[in-house]
Parts: sequence; structure tokens; C-alpha cells
Amino acid sequence: MPQLTPIATVVDHFDIPLSTLHYWERRGLLTAHRRGGRRCYDREQLYRIALIKQWQTTGLLSLDEIATLLAARSTTGDWRATVHAHMSAIDTRMHELETARRYLHWLLTCPHDGELERCPNYRSSIALPAD
Repeated sequence: MPQLTPIATVVDHFDIPLSTLHYWERRGLLTAHRRGGRRCYDREQLYRIALIKQWQTTGLLSLDEIATLLAARSTTGDWRATVHAHMSAIDTRMHELETARRYLHWLLTCPHDGELERCPNYRSSIALPAD
């Protein structure tokens, strides 16, 4: 019999609400074992919980996307294409966030104090449509 970890231990260890684990089970993301009428998870499921939490914590993957990715890994040989697509989306989002960060930095350091759109440094970073 595999080593099983009680759900209460999983909740405490991963700092995940009990209701979240139940929801993930209903969605088919996890499979619990029963011991004494209580849910327990084997090591494979513990790694899956860690992975789901990590993906969800970033906010870049919805639960539907996580479910699709997990299903693609187990049902098709083309799961790498799914991973590459998500990596590309993350790269795009990282670029967008870096642009937003630069904007906020310029806002804090701009000598035009609140009139960032008039700042020459800001203006030089923006491409405008041709006349």
C-alpha cells in the first residue's frame, strides 16, 4: 500500500483551504484515497497539488488552463506544444509587466512631477502612429 498523507496534513503543509482540495477533486485534477472514511493523498497526488498551487499562484494560468495542461500531459503526446504555448504567453505577460514597471518608475522619478506624458524620457519610449 502506498504511503498516504491525510488531507488535514496536506491543508496545513501547502496552506490550501480544505474546500480548494475538494473543488480540485470535483474538477478531476486530483484523486484522493480513502482511509478510515477520510481523504488521503499518495505522493504522486502531493506532487500534483504542489504543481497546481505553483501554477495557480502565478495568476497566469486559470484552473481551466491547468486542467487542460494536466489532461494534455496524460492523454496526448503533444503536451509539449501546450507547454510551449503557455511559456510564450508568460513571456508576453512578463514583457507587459516590465513595461508597466518602467512606466511606474518613470512616474516616480520624472522631474515633470505628475505630467509623465510630457516627460522627454517617457516620450522617447513610446511609438506613435505616423501622420
